[in-house]
Amino acid sequence: MKKHFLLLNIIIVLSVSELYAQSNEKKTPLFGLDLSGLIKTDFIYDSRQTVNLREGSLLFYPEPFLPDAEGNDINAKSNFNILSVQTKLTLEIKGPDALGAKTSGLIEAEFFGNVNPNINVFRLRHAYIKLNWPRTELLIGQYWHPLYETRCNPDVISADAGLPFKVYARNPQIRVSQEIGNLKVILSAMTQIDFCSNGPVGPNPRYLRNSVLPELNFQLQYIIKDPKKGTEFLVGAGIDYLLLTPALTSEITLQNGYDTVINNIVVHHDAVTAVYKTNSQVQGFSGSLFTKIRIPVITFKLGGIYSDNGHAFSMIGGYAVKSYTNMEKGFVDYSNVRTIAAWTDISTNGTKWQAGFFGGYSKNLGSVNNVIGPYYSRGANIDHLYRFSGRFVYIANKFRFAPELEYTVAAYGKIDEKASVYDSREVGNFRIMLGVYYYF
Repeated sequence: MKKHFLLLNIIIVLSVSELYAQSNEKKTPLFGLDLSGLIKTDFIYDSRQTVNLREGSLLFYPEPFLPDAEGNDINAKSNFNILSVQTKLTLEIKGPDALGAKTSGLIEAEFFGNVNPNINVFRLRHAYIKLNWPRTELLIGQYWHPLYETRCNPDVISADAGLPFKVYARNPQIRVSQEIGNLKVILSAMTQIDFCSNGPVGPNPRYLRNSVLPELNFQLQYIIKDPKKGTEFLVGAGIDYLLLTPALTSEITLQNGYDTVINNIVVHHDAVTAVYKTNSQVQGFSGSLFTKIRIPVITFKLGGIYSDNGHAFSMIGGYAVKSYTNMEKGFVDYSNVRTIAAWTDISTNGTKWQAGFFGGYSKNLGSVNNVIGPYYSRGANIDHLYRFSGRFVYIANKFRFAPELEYTVAAYGKIDEKASVYDSREVGNFRIMLGVYYYF
């Protein structure tokens, strides 16, 4: 009996020792997590009222001249704000290989909110997984629109990042990138969520969803980069296709509502309407060109875009009702309100001090057809926009102190039958801004 008890104790000791040894072996973790982020506070002064998002954090352009009974401009009123809504958190994930590819993921969120009433609310910016083979990359999830090229983007301090003179949008998507030497070919298919096309019920992703076909993008890039010399050359071009179904039904009033009085009692009769199924669609193309030249001292960036329907890109433009195809049933056809824009950004590459300049111009090209409205576009009564801004950045390790002066002009006027704007009048806004950053 004692021998059996001794043998049992030896087995237990050996088993515990083996488990302890295994638990102390150094193993490569299956997943790696890296948490980083940014705390940013903006101090913003505007010389007049503006068209903006999130209480002025993201500026589009100044409001038009709005006279009171004595001809005074109501919108000529300055304002000031302090905001920290651009503060964000980023979680990078690295996992085990799959399908012969390196796997990774990223989740990024900020306190910007997804609509104005939700400012300060935590909202999703990016959430994607990546599979990387030696020359091929597959991205699935929510990320920047392909026409927002992160390596060729203005380095402005303002949250607007150069809009409305360039594409600014994030989309759920599938993106495949293939490297062929220094050439990169990118194919993407996207839907919409926060950055949506406009339509009869306002900005909404349903117009793209109901078209079934996702937004499609094709892009070519040529890249030469030498990290040792601190030089980079990038040139790219992209084309985008967007198909929308603005409405599923039309409604016609057959008889207006009215009231009658019977025995001194008011009786209301509702309007009589008829609803018909419709499937009119509007399609649009967009094309972009961009380049980046970096040398050790300075970085130069330049971009331009033409868009048939730029509303979902955070640009001016969109579409409008062109005509009735069936007046009795209220069926309509649509025509795009086109936009062209260009921008440039120049910045120094110092490690302690940096200086930069941004310039942008956007023009409303109207429609190729006569339109009757309504308009589902941004800035339909704006003929052109332009902006100049200058900035300085002081860098102390993870801390940045960045003042910026920005001047934005919008030319408001009357809309003609082809959605072009005439008799325009320019109004301008000076923005004085200070951004304080802390990276971690």
